[in-house]
Amino acid sequence: MIDAFRGIGQPNCMPQLSCYSPLGALTISEDEGRIVALDWGWGRDQEETPLLVKVRDLLEQYFDGEKVDFSSLPFSPYGTPYRQKVWQAILKIPYGETRTYAQIAAQAGGSARSIGGAMGANPIPVLIPCHRVVGTNGLGGYSGLNGVVDKRILLNLEKGE
Repeated sequence: MIDAFRGIGQPNCMPQLSCYSPLGALTISEDEGRIVALDWGWGRDQEETPLLVKVRDLLEQYFDGEKVDFSSLPFSPYGTPYRQKVWQAILKIPYGETRTYAQIAAQAGGSARSIGGAMGANPIPVLIPCHRVVGTNGLGGYSGLNGVVDKRILLNLEKGE
């Protein structure tokens, strides 16, 4: 129970801020000034920190069809060193472009299957654009609430469709 508190009377909770999107409600979470998660659904607690407001505004611009580069945001996704390396590689995929699982594997190491595992474990989808990683013969999977439907929405948005 002591671990649940940071100081006397201060609950240990991360600031969160939610927004609406074509994918449904999304909630962004921050910890110590860095983005740590983007989840489907409306968060219970809402706190407008400068970083969360900035990210929410960028997401709104993105979903309005503007070309937005999220790669300079301060991210701190929880994951293994290998997954961190994969997520860094996909942050470099430009808006509107895609790479295959095999191409990311050649860049970050591992196999196409291990890249798929890292994509499925990405705690900050959309912002760390795992939707831009596709199969050699198709879209591949997607960890969003509606799976490949969400991936197709994001890819079509970036193509201006």
